[in-house]
Amino acid sequence: MAKYLETMMPPYKGVVAVVGGMAWARGAIFYGSDSGKQLLLDRGVDLATATVAPPLIVSTIVQVVNQPLVRATITVQNPASPYASAIAAMQGIAREKGVWKLWHGTSAGVMKTVPKYMSAIACRDAMEAWLPKSPQPGRDATPREVLVRSAIKSVVAGVSGAALTNPLDVLRNEMFKTDLGVKDSFQKLMRELGAVKFATRGLTKNVVAVAIPIAVTIFTTDALVSAKKARRDAEK
Repeated sequence: MAKYLETMMPPYKGVVAVVGGMAWARGAIFYGSDSGKQLLLDRGVDLATATVAPPLIVSTIVQVVNQPLVRATITVQNPASPYASAIAAMQGIAREKGVWKLWHGTSAGVMKTVPKYMSAIACRDAMEAWLPKSPQPGRDATPREVLVRSAIKSVVAGVSGAALTNPLDVLRNEMFKTDLGVKDSFQKLMRELGAVKFATRGLTKNVVAVAIPIAVTIFTTDALVSAKKARRDAEK
């Protein structure tokens, strides 16, 4: 099925690489951020630093490691791309432009990815603190109420992260398309689109492509944690 989608249906070229790259990246960022926050809190670090530092560090490392795959998948999804797969795109870019060109756009990618996950995680934590644990004080929330609360938290975090960083996504894609640097790509977009269109270009698609996976990741994590907690409570 994967081979059929990538070779016979152009809109799905690189879909397996995209899904795989996003899956490990999001898993590493959320797991690393949560683990890092708890580790810092246990060592007496203040809450603000413990909340911001782990996603900043982890998402930066993940973006740098993932950048060749990101560039390859974006390249192969271009209808004019001569490459049939993400692996072929990476090999072609390295052969024709040099290995380091696989990391072209890393700065824009970091500027997009790091704030996206930092804002999503910060928003998730803020919603966690703000939303009541139970609709009725004095009683524990039911499993359904826990999931509803998690869904609200997840959607708000996902949409916030996607919307705030949309211009950086536009800038990164322009760098991939033109091979221009950050400054030249930014000036080109501002000249051709203007500030408003630059900031909102592809926003709807970006919210669907970015916010939904982030929201699903947060929601699924919460659901698994809640189920694990419920099993532990039942065993006591």
